[in-house]
Amino acid sequence: MDEQRRTVTVPRIAMVLAAGKGERMRPITDKIPKPLVKVAGKAMIDHVLDRLAAAGVTRAVVNVHYLADQIEQHLKGRKKPQIVISDERAKLLDTGGGVVNALGKLGPEPFFNVNSDTIWLDGVRPNFERLAEIFDPTRMDGLLLLAPMTSSVGYEGRGDFLMKPDGRLQWRAEREVAPFVYAGAAILTPALFKGAPGGAFSLTRLFAKAIEADRLFGLRLEGLWMHVGTPDAVAIAEDAIKFSTM
Repeated sequence: MDEQRRTVTVPRIAMVLAAGKGERMRPITDKIPKPLVKVAGKAMIDHVLDRLAAAGVTRAVVNVHYLADQIEQHLKGRKKPQIVISDERAKLLDTGGGVVNALGKLGPEPFFNVNSDTIWLDGVRPNFERLAEIFDPTRMDGLLLLAPMTSSVGYEGRGDFLMKPDGRLQWRAEREVAPFVYAGAAILTPALFKGAPGGAFSLTRLFAKAIEADRLFGLRLEGLWMHVGTPDAVAIAEDAIKFSTM
């Protein structure tokens, strides 16, 4: 990595995806939205927003749909980062459509894109800082933070990506097990969304387009990523956090 990459400015804007129904987290999410489920005494969305604030993010656009009033009320008094709501009450737009709907609030520069329910423990250096240091918009439409399957907690899938030596990504084959899973955090450019469809669609659709153009890259997460997708996974994540602080 050259000196120029070390001095790249960290994005000051973030998109935080908080509109989903959290169906796998039921019955907890029958009454509260998944972003407000507490892990280690703190709502999951606050784990994300605190980490973004520490990275220097000044404004976070948060999309809302399911039990949206609860999320808005929870975030009402938050100052760092400043919260801007992207309202999807009328229709849930999925991860890709949600970002497209919020592009006018995100501005023209690359931005962090983070799932509101992703939790990790950083290694020696913050992973948001590492993402910003590596990101190069001349070569990349997206840079994804990838958790190694071998050092993740609570994840039982087959992985998402294989990563080439230069960081370029490719999907795993249907029956293949991939070494990396998307950790729910990335730096994306508005250019990634050029020509994107209207309505609801998944970000994976645009990731596939970027892979075809050799413009989707990955960075290995340093630390410990926790997949908190079910009620049982909450306790597992809390144990991992407790163990890390002992």
